[in-house]
Amino acid sequence: MRQAVLVIDVQQGLCEGEGAVFDSAGVIARINTVTRRARAAGVAVIVIQHESGPGYLEHGTAAWQSAHGLEVQPGDHRVRKTTPDAFLRTSLAPLLQELGVQELVVCGMHTEFCVDTTTRQALARGYPVVLIADGHTSAGNPALDAAQVIAHHNHTLANIESFGPRVRPVSAADYRPDAGSTISSGRPSGSAKKV
Repeated sequence: MRQAVLVIDVQQGLCEGEGAVFDSAGVIARINTVTRRARAAGVAVIVIQHESGPGYLEHGTAAWQSAHGLEVQPGDHRVRKTTPDAFLRTSLAPLLQELGVQELVVCGMHTEFCVDTTTRQALARGYPVVLIADGHTSAGNPALDAAQVIAHHNHTLANIESFGPRVRPVSAADYRPDAGSTISSGRPSGSAKKV
């Protein structure tokens, strides 16, 4: 099943200051493991960046840039977004269609916002999701610390059945990319591999 890796909002502004996410360096290292394997197997890597108005992830600012340590390659695709949903008013859906993607691998920042929303939208659009269980993170909130937010979402997203497609949490170490196979039209074919 042809995959694409979505690297969601791994941006410098989310890794520093009062609202810094939990274990950013460790999460970035694990995401790099996933994207290296993906690129080596011919799986597309899509780097998604959030942008807001002045003072928070403003386009072009240092805070908006990819986080220090995140490995981004010239062949990676880029998508800009302005809401927690990476599909809403963005180029993501047509890009996935153009690439013939059948399954998404999701990792990134702000588990309970952009990772959660994009994962649910992917399911609603018919994409099964491999959630990198140790490759997403949060700053936590007054009700739950970051580790609890992450664990909660790994459990909750994996137990949503009503969309049809499912979420499979997989650690970065256990991720195995699947580029699928193609026929002459460029459409993916062949049977799905288990991650």
